[in-house]
Amino acid sequence: MLLWLADWLTGYASAFGVFRYLTLRGILSVLTALAITLLVGPLMIRMLVDNQIGQSVRDDGPKSHLSKAGTPTMGGALILVGIVASTLLWGDLSNRYTWVVILVTVAFGAIGWVDDYRKVIEKNPRGLPARWKYFWQSVAGLSAALYLYLVSVTPAETQLIVPFMKNVALPLGILYVPLAYFVIVGSSNAVNLTDGLDGLAIMPSVLVAGALAVIAYLAGNAGFARYLHIPYIPGAGELVVFCGALAGAGLGFLWFNTYPAMVFMGDVGALALGAALGVIAVIVRHEIVFFIMCGVFVMETLSVVLQVASFKMTGKRIFRMAPIHHHFELKGWPEPRVIVRFWIITVVLVLFGLATLKLR
Repeated sequence: MLLWLADWLTGYASAFGVFRYLTLRGILSVLTALAITLLVGPLMIRMLVDNQIGQSVRDDGPKSHLSKAGTPTMGGALILVGIVASTLLWGDLSNRYTWVVILVTVAFGAIGWVDDYRKVIEKNPRGLPARWKYFWQSVAGLSAALYLYLVSVTPAETQLIVPFMKNVALPLGILYVPLAYFVIVGSSNAVNLTDGLDGLAIMPSVLVAGALAVIAYLAGNAGFARYLHIPYIPGAGELVVFCGALAGAGLGFLWFNTYPAMVFMGDVGALALGAALGVIAVIVRHEIVFFIMCGVFVMETLSVVLQVASFKMTGKRIFRMAPIHHHFELKGWPEPRVIVRFWIITVVLVLFGLATLKLR
């Protein structure tokens, strides 16, 4: 929106041409989203408290969590406001990828909102039944995957890139659609499973978004893409603005969500963040690197899968409680220690993922 205004003003003062620079708009997107969330956050938290929209806590979980009962939830709506507003302000609204990530984020956020609403407002402990939640996630994920496949122009847009290898790109053809679908939906649910401690899910999301911003910038620049032997995706560089908005909104939310949390993001935030990260990874063709950088989310998801499978097959549990962050809590780790150590792991994995861009 402001890009159009800057283009018009450039005809009167060439200095406004500076807003064409993607790096500047990316930085402004971070700062704008951060400012929005910091300004709107107290008002939204007060509204949630006034309407008694509080978190319910499992009786079979760590006892330290019982004190969190009643903490405002559905705060993920604050993140979405920051992301969407900042992207609309600083993004190129003629870019199709901008609209894909916005629509996917909003769609998954809406699914999470319905689930949270039923749990918190209607006092239905089941929330949105799992089959319906998965159905609507599948509709949104498949729609995005099919659209990206149908509008692809160059072969690179539907190839699977293998890290560490210069010239290994596997043509996927129609198999691109199920791969994109599983990345988007899987990432959405993985972030949702990780969102169990104060700040545990949001900081890794911010870190991965920052790394994806770097990858999007490089993939959208023909010179850098050729130099690094990564696929050149025309228009993908514009995702820097969205990634910046996600990072800024995430940091703003962390201001209120850090231990002890004043507000929880709920499914409305977790499902949306995971889907947003997943669809960006698909667009820039770095699904495997994304899998590496999201190691904490992957670990949390696998812990649940292994726990359920073990209990059904043997009647025994592998972990004291799943997802695995609860296992460490029940082993005696204080909540802040679990959170910060998982953050550190994410920093290492993100740096390793970025290193794969050069190590080919």
